[in-house]
Amino acid sequence: MTVATVPPVPWIPQDQIDQYHNEGYMILESVISDDMLQILREECSYFLGYMDAEMDAQGVEKQGINYGRNRYFISNRYHMSTRLWQFIYSDLMADVAMATLGPEVQLFNEQWVVKAAEKGASFSWHQDSGYVKFGHKQTTHRPYLTCWCPLDDVNEENGSVYLLPHSRGGTKNWIADHGQDKDSGDLIGYEGDDPGIAVEAPAGSIVAFSSYNFHRSGANTTPKMRRVYLPQYSAEPILKPDGGLWGQAVPFVKDGKNVYDHAADMAARERAKKDDV
Repeated sequence: MTVATVPPVPWIPQDQIDQYHNEGYMILESVISDDMLQILREECSYFLGYMDAEMDAQGVEKQGINYGRNRYFISNRYHMSTRLWQFIYSDLMADVAMATLGPEVQLFNEQWVVKAAEKGASFSWHQDSGYVKFGHKQTTHRPYLTCWCPLDDVNEENGSVYLLPHSRGGTKNWIADHGQDKDSGDLIGYEGDDPGIAVEAPAGSIVAFSSYNFHRSGANTTPKMRRVYLPQYSAEPILKPDGGLWGQAVPFVKDGKNVYDHAADMAARERAKKDDV
């Protein structure tokens, strides 16, 4: 798989960029503005309420790997918001994506990852690319980028993420076969005894890691929610065996420049809705 040349991003420390390319992750503390952080918190409240109402209407407490009022993974809803695109396709996120993926970037996925106060469940060791491989055993896709953006200060007590560097997980060029927990629905790709590196970071940070990195998260044992917004980007479309897309492939950065067109994106979604009717 060809790896594109990474353009310079002056505000991101070179040692962090080198760490990403060698070990699969970097941590950029307090880089999201206070105004944008407030917007993300407000949007999170809306989508949590939306998901609870949806599950209540269906009379279910579990939907996929979502557990009502406990643990949430609310995916691909930004088109329902008038503001989220301003963060997903911001120059801030363009810089982070270019520093890790190179000069060509697309949105692959975006989701809220939330653990409720005092009971938000843990999440098993996995690679994000393991979810693609689980559905397509022969996948050879390039690693994509996960941007784990905490809306609250995170630590081991409230269910922060734990990362396993490539040098300890052997994952720089490898996607493990994942099994599935029959009760939680979680995919599990690592069952070794390495505890990983616990991330402690303030709200507004960006923990950027490769989709090949093993990672997990603990339970939230504190009296407050632990909220994370998680956009993911790829350098090229990630395709299924039949040629269809895994996730999305919304143009974001081309030749090192932010080219996202919000009006065109929304128009394309409206056309897709009509075609589905």
